[in-house]
Amino acid sequence: MNTEQLEKMKTGKGFIAALDQSGGSTPKALKLYGVEESAYSSEEEMFDLVHAMRTRIIKSPSFTGERILGSILFDMTMEKMIDGKGTAEFLWENKKVIPFLKIDNGLAAEENGVQVMKSIPELDDRLSRANGHKVFGTKMRSVIKLANRKGIEQIVSQQFEIGKKIIDAGLVPIIEPEVDINSHEKEQAEGVLKLAILDQLNKLKENQNVILKLTLPSQVNFYSDLVSHPRVIRVVALSGGYARNEANSMLAKNNGVIASFSRALTEGLSAQQSDEQFDGALDEAIQGIYEASNT
Repeated sequence: MNTEQLEKMKTGKGFIAALDQSGGSTPKALKLYGVEESAYSSEEEMFDLVHAMRTRIIKSPSFTGERILGSILFDMTMEKMIDGKGTAEFLWENKKVIPFLKIDNGLAAEENGVQVMKSIPELDDRLSRANGHKVFGTKMRSVIKLANRKGIEQIVSQQFEIGKKIIDAGLVPIIEPEVDINSHEKEQAEGVLKLAILDQLNKLKENQNVILKLTLPSQVNFYSDLVSHPRVIRVVALSGGYARNEANSMLAKNNGVIASFSRALTEGLSAQQSDEQFDGALDEAIQGIYEASNT
């Protein structure tokens, strides 16, 4: 593990840029960016277009390690190049931004008020390729819809079980049990979730450390005991569908929690903008999220 990256992740100022939209969410991400579905006729063309969008973001002068600690990549993005370098290598060597890899295969059908992750038969291969590209950590997402104790405990135990395999491979897992912001039991679900996470954290050994990625809580500073937990490198928040201004305003109230925004980061960026307009819009987005993360 890169100790410089670990130190930066623990103590650095900034946030994580999530650039890991997968096959299912890519058409929506491209549409928001001003690229209609009529602009591509195959999955390959679609992924080339989204890679061009991500490359434009990563190469922007606004996108550097001064305000951005890390960036989460989709598997295919990690295998593609920016200026003759692998994307993950370019992020760290050219931008001092720590690379992470999304490793899940999406969500299973809802059961017990939650969606656990589908199985990941390619896990060992993905972790091995991640190490080959000098990736620092990984990210995997599950979703909680209801305050169902059985379902939430199932999600958390799956996340930590796979998390330990990731740690064994020399990488740092971002554990992401997202609570749906539209759930009518959101606050209750967060209460059950926190206890389940604490239970798993307390079972970890000293050399087993994780990053937690959580929905912005209904109660301010609700996750402060997770922020200060010795097994937690960082607690990061997802925007979860909140507009950027609302997400920033909620984030700023949660001390010690930093952003890991995806859609809220790219909000307002468009393929039709000139480079100057694009860099200006991205700079404004990055600055707002950076300030909200440093509270």
